[in-house]
Amino acid sequence: METSYKKLVVWQKSMILVKRIYIATHRFPSGELYGMVSQMRRAAVSVPSNIAEGQMRETPGEFLQFIATAQGSLAELETQMIIAKDIGYITQQQLDEFSVLHDEVFRMLLAMRNKIKDLKLQSKNQH
Repeated sequence: METSYKKLVVWQKSMILVKRIYIATHRFPSGELYGMVSQMRRAAVSVPSNIAEGQMRETPGEFLQFIATAQGSLAELETQMIIAKDIGYITQQQLDEFSVLHDEVFRMLLAMRNKIKDLKLQSKNQH
């Protein structure tokens, strides 16, 4: 059975982001396995995970919380990618490619968040 979150383009794009982070961090020094590699992978995995969990919640308010958490994880991941570039673990080109996908996912989450807020407000005004 196909679950509804898998149909969300933002979930699909964030899954691509996870794969790219795993590929990029695979080349990091082995000494970073329990440092930056682990932290970056956890932040990346958190994005689609929170989208999925939020989509399955019963109330729009709960979904909004999970979207906010996904956005926070994206900001954390962006910071970590900038650090990785600054210390020479990734190239500027890799950072630029990541930034395009990051910005796309962030904009989609923002649009989703605004739509849910609008639906909540409309529902509240009808009662």
